[in-house]
Amino acid sequence: MNENENFIYESTILIVDDNEEILDFLQEDLNEYYNTICSNTALKALNILDTTSINLIISDIMMPEMDGFEFCKIIKSNMNYSHIPIILLTAKNTIQSKIEGLELGADAYIEKPFSPKHLQVQIENLLVNRIRIKKYFASSPTSTINSIGHTAEDQLFLDKLNKIILENIENFDFNVNDIAESIFMSKSSLYRKIKGISDLSPNELINITRLKKAAELLHNKRYTIKEISEMVGFNSITHFGRNFQKQFGMSPSNYQKGN
Repeated sequence: MNENENFIYESTILIVDDNEEILDFLQEDLNEYYNTICSNTALKALNILDTTSINLIISDIMMPEMDGFEFCKIIKSNMNYSHIPIILLTAKNTIQSKIEGLELGADAYIEKPFSPKHLQVQIENLLVNRIRIKKYFASSPTSTINSIGHTAEDQLFLDKLNKIILENIENFDFNVNDIAESIFMSKSSLYRKIKGISDLSPNELINITRLKKAAELLHNKRYTIKEISEMVGFNSITHFGRNFQKQFGMSPSNYQKGN
């Protein structure tokens, strides 16, 4: 089993359907590979999302109180969980229905009755593709934070987050508490959002943002490595060098020479 498989099989999937038989069937089928949480209404599912880290959502469309289209619209327009991929299940097989779901931000659309294998492949593809994007962002000195945003809400959140970190980049004491205050989110909500969108903790994301800014400054060759380490919030050039080497697989001096 490779590293990607290890990650996706530790993922938590939220299944939303008012049909108890379908809920039981999906949970039994997916429990072999994933952690699953079930909800028989979209309203209950929203409460679950407020307290639990979810990696992917499977939702029926035809449900009372709130249907899958409205549920999908809320998910993709809410900054707290817009990053979560959602698969819509429906007995509707019209083109217009598919278009509506995709326009609301659904990541996949599967008609009932469906093949369990087809659903599993869709789930795996969505999770693995996100893992690849996250890994590339973390390992590439030049990959920007926007590359991990999948929705307009994600992009707004990441732009705001990046701006706050860069404005405080010289302060080596800057941490998640400062971000939470600046972005008006609770620490728990901020942690879930950053972890979900980047697979990093807030402090890890701060560190990577410092190192990517350092890579930009190294590329320009206007400052010494010691000056750059201080400019991006490291109080020790040795600590900076070790972090840069660990993150990008090369020393700051080799990166500067290579560019």
